[in-house]
Amino acid sequence: MNDPRILTVRPEEGEYAWTFGGAAPVARIEPGTFLDVYTEDCFAGKVRSEKDLVSEVCAFPFLNPQTGPFHVVGAEPGDTVAVHFVSIEPARDWAASTTVPLFGALTSTHATASLQAPLPEVVWMWQLDRARRTCLFSARDSDIQVELPMDPMHGTVGVAPANLEVRSALVPDAHGGNMDTPEMRAGVTCYLGVNVEGALLSLGDGHARQGEGETCGVAVECAMNTVVLVELLKGVATPWPRIESDTHLMSTGSARPLEDAFRISQLDLVQWLARDYGLSELDAYQLVGQAGEAPLANVCDTNYTCVAKIRKEWLPSGDPHRGLHRHLRETAAPLSSP
Repeated sequence: MNDPRILTVRPEEGEYAWTFGGAAPVARIEPGTFLDVYTEDCFAGKVRSEKDLVSEVCAFPFLNPQTGPFHVVGAEPGDTVAVHFVSIEPARDWAASTTVPLFGALTSTHATASLQAPLPEVVWMWQLDRARRTCLFSARDSDIQVELPMDPMHGTVGVAPANLEVRSALVPDAHGGNMDTPEMRAGVTCYLGVNVEGALLSLGDGHARQGEGETCGVAVECAMNTVVLVELLKGVATPWPRIESDTHLMSTGSARPLEDAFRISQLDLVQWLARDYGLSELDAYQLVGQAGEAPLANVCDTNYTCVAKIRKEWLPSGDPHRGLHRHLRETAAPLSSP
C-alpha cells in the first residue's frame, strides 16, 4: 500500500483565518490527503488564568481563529467535501471557559435586548488529565470540584459560503462554521457542500468537552492537535452540513429562531434518507418522526444550531454518500486514536 499523503500544519501567530470566505488558501491539497493540524482555542490562547478577562485580552472580532483555509483540488460547486476526523487531542493540560457579557442562553443579548444588567465576566480554568481522559471543574465560589470525562470535539469546521459571502468564524450556517455540536468528535465524517472552486476548508474551536446547547456560550475551550482525512465526492450536493458516525446519520440546521434551525435539520435528514435509502419523502418523514433524535448543538451563537439524528440499524438497506464514511474509516484506521 502506498504511504498516505500527510500535510502537517502548525500556524504561527498571524497565520490564522478569522472568516469563512475572503481568506487566501494556505495550501492546496489533493483529495485523500491527511491533514495533521494544530488549532488554537477560540481565545487565540490569550485566556490563561482567572484574571484574563476576554474583554481585556481579546479584541473583537478576532475570536475563534481557524487553521486554513485549504484548497481541495478538483472541488467545484455541486460537489461535497468529506472531512473524516481521525483524532482530536488536546494540545495542553489546561482549558478555559468564561461568561461573556451579553452572550449566552441565560442572559440578555444584543439580539434579545432587555433592561437587565449583563452577567458578570468570570473565567473558569479547567485542568485536563490527558492520560486519564478527564476534565476537572473547579467552582469559583466554593471548594467543590467535579471530574468529567473528556470528549474532544471541534466546534467549528466549514467551507467558503456561496454567493461571494464572507462570514465570521463565529457564525454557523449552510457552509458549516461555528456549529458547536458535540457530535463533531473523532471517528465521524462531516460532509460539506462545495460553494466555490477549491471549497476552502478550515477548522478550529477545539473543545475538551461541551454540554448540548453550549448554554453559557463557551465550552471547555482548548488548543487541539487534530488529524483529518479529506476526500471529495464529485457530483453529489450536500445542502446543509451532515455528519455520519458508525452508528448514526445526522443533519444540521443553523438559523434563528430555534424552531427554524430544528426544521432545517429535520428536513435535511428526511431528504437525505429519501435520496440514499429509496424512501419517498413522506415515508422518510414518518420514519424520522418516530425514530429520530434532536440534540441541540448551540443556542448562543449568532445562529442557533440543531441536529437531527437517526440510528443506522433502524434504516433500510442504503449507501449514504456512496459509502464514503466506511471507506474513510478503513483508510484512517492505522492512524486512528486507540
